[in-house]
Amino acid sequence: MSATLILTNGRFHTLNPAQPVVAALALRGGEILAAGNDDAMRALLTSGGKEINCEGRSATPGLVDAHVHFQGFAQQLQRVSLIGTRSKEEAVARIAAHLQTHPPDRWLLGRGWRIDEWAEKQFPAAADLDRLAPHTPIFLKDHSGHAVWVNSKALRLAGITAATPDPPGGAIQRDANGQPTGILFEDAQNGVREQIPPLSQAELVAAMRTAQEACWRVGLTGLHDFDGRACFTALQQLRAVGDLGLRIVKNIPVARLEHAVGVGLRSGFGDPWLRIGGVKIFADGALGPRTAAMVAPYENEPDNVGIVVTDKEAMLEKAYLAHAAGLSVTVHAIGDRANHDVLDVYAALAADETVPAADRPQLRHRIEHVQLLHPQDLHRLAALNVIASMQPIHATSDLETAVAHWGDRTRYGYAWRTMLESGATLVFGSDAPIESIAPLPGLHAAVTRRRADGSPGPDGWHPEQKLSIMEAVHAFTAAAAITSGQEQYFGVLAPGKLADITFYDRDIFTIPGNELLDVTIAGTMVDGRFRYRTW
Repeated sequence: MSATLILTNGRFHTLNPAQPVVAALALRGGEILAAGNDDAMRALLTSGGKEINCEGRSATPGLVDAHVHFQGFAQQLQRVSLIGTRSKEEAVARIAAHLQTHPPDRWLLGRGWRIDEWAEKQFPAAADLDRLAPHTPIFLKDHSGHAVWVNSKALRLAGITAATPDPPGGAIQRDANGQPTGILFEDAQNGVREQIPPLSQAELVAAMRTAQEACWRVGLTGLHDFDGRACFTALQQLRAVGDLGLRIVKNIPVARLEHAVGVGLRSGFGDPWLRIGGVKIFADGALGPRTAAMVAPYENEPDNVGIVVTDKEAMLEKAYLAHAAGLSVTVHAIGDRANHDVLDVYAALAADETVPAADRPQLRHRIEHVQLLHPQDLHRLAALNVIASMQPIHATSDLETAVAHWGDRTRYGYAWRTMLESGATLVFGSDAPIESIAPLPGLHAAVTRRRADGSPGPDGWHPEQKLSIMEAVHAFTAAAAITSGQEQYFGVLAPGKLADITFYDRDIFTIPGNELLDVTIAGTMVDGRFRYRTW
């Protein structure tokens, strides 16, 4: 069979042990036909076929972000960003600037504020927003998404008053008089969120088209999504008209579990473009607002052990239902207690003999984030064959916050090397829009454990957990395919695999780790077609 396209004069790091590095690839349609040297690939080129000279650029299998909120990312491109603000005053100034062109009768939405990066280290209040826009409802997620800052208009629309009790799995921050301050934690957000009119289907599809282009520019060829029904519907619409240009694994919110089971959805259903993943459950909150569930209290907060969003008994019930129906389970767990409880649930699933043996290899259960483990749990993911879905950029982003709130326990946090050496599958993502969706900062964090400014020092934070560049790339490529049961399609550059490839302006395998942030994406190919190219 002859090739319709050949890519020559490159340096392709294939992740294929049989051919680790090659100069050229031959493609036919969206599939890799062969790999080798330039002359061998030219010999396969059909009459009328095309050759693209890569001019010495390096490439890897297409980078996949294994934890994204794609609808949230698409919408955030249109909203006020508070990422990187260093004080409440700076955040308020950005909001004020956004309000100048914002329709007063529409909700103002945004995210990214983080009190641990503010000089005053104190939560803001509704009154700070009321002075700007008393009649425009405002809803601003913090960096983690586990706390929101709202104004009084939003509280009134949701009917939240001093008499409103804290909901299960959430908390309303109150002042000394018992009045809501404007900060809502975890499930306490829901009452306000339900008042926000959703984007129309057409608006969401348009936003996703723009977001998809942004993904190609940073080298992404696929995503594992964790948003809800509207996101799935929009993705299906893009797929139906042939406009979906990313490989998407769609995870199902646990609130939709019974519907998914009722219609017979199973993990792996779909095609290489859009595929069902697992059922997403929340075990706890997040580090920033100190709602991650802990075995021992937070540093200097003897009464705070976080918030259990789904207790172990309820989690086990949901996990059994999914597991028995052929749906993988994936659980958000940040704190050491949350991770311990999730592992106990997975141990119970592993002992369950009611699921047919033929189904079990397809059920690739995951923990999302795995930010802090109790020492007794460090090897349990490997023992239970649970995938560690982690976000390397969180370690460098969170390090000061983690030290402040977890103290010496951080030596068991963001433990990528421990996960790999224990035998667990380690897969990487960004958690966008909480962090930048660009994978290069994630690769830099994984290899250096340092921030862009070089802090906390040349050795990095807990340097014993650093990875090699090959290990980090594997977590963004081959491991993503293994996690979703798609290793037959992609994850390595080898004959018979789909031609999803990320190109770089320099060889990321030969430069010092601290130069990874200087690398630019030179091209992104999905299904044998360049979706983005700089040369």
